[in-house]
Amino acid sequence: MYRKPKIFDAYPEIIAAESTRKSGNLGLFTQDTKSAVIANRNHFFNSLGIKNSTIAHAHQCHSDKILLVEQPVAVEGYDALITNHSNIFLTITIADCTPVLIYHPPSGSLAAIHAGWRGTVASIAAKTIQKMIVQFRIVPEQCIAFIGTCIDQHSYEVGEEVAKHFAPAFKSEGEKQGKFYVDLKGANKNQLIQSGLQEKHIEISPYSTFIHNEEYFSYRKEKGQTGRMLAVIGRNS
Repeated sequence: MYRKPKIFDAYPEIIAAESTRKSGNLGLFTQDTKSAVIANRNHFFNSLGIKNSTIAHAHQCHSDKILLVEQPVAVEGYDALITNHSNIFLTITIADCTPVLIYHPPSGSLAAIHAGWRGTVASIAAKTIQKMIVQFRIVPEQCIAFIGTCIDQHSYEVGEEVAKHFAPAFKSEGEKQGKFYVDLKGANKNQLIQSGLQEKHIEISPYSTFIHNEEYFSYRKEKGQTGRMLAVIGRNS
């Protein structure tokens, strides 16, 4: 039904997880009936001991906009959520894009980031760390991060118009002329490290939405006709 990042195990106050296909479609902005999606979401949250009244979520738009969350909320137009409040659970939906969950134990602050190729190119992970520095006075070296399940590099073939935005370290030539493979996990990890996080404090999911499609939804592999997983992070008081 879901997998929990091991990197947060040392922090019992944290609830963090990403769903699998076994949780069903958790995306509110999909073609499934809303009542069915809400039922799936309720079951997912209940299984983690999270109350619906504590959820913050956004209708994502592949931007670099970051929302400071002061209370449970449903908004549009943001691809990263941050808070330093307990009992607020930040959520993002995914189906190939990269989820990034961050915790800064000394301040109790948190972030949930949705990084597709556009968000990655716009440095949304790095910008989120910078916003947390300004808002919460975090020390990046003290942050703990999880880069979650997304499409793997060898399955993510793009054209030059996309590949040109990525550094050579995060792309390789594709099988066809003018095509390239892009590494979203690696690019986002690099942003975190360049922002000051320690590599030993970053966990990366070994799974791929495309390769492990029997366990995860993949927008690309299923040609857009698919559900969404959900990643969540929050701190109990």
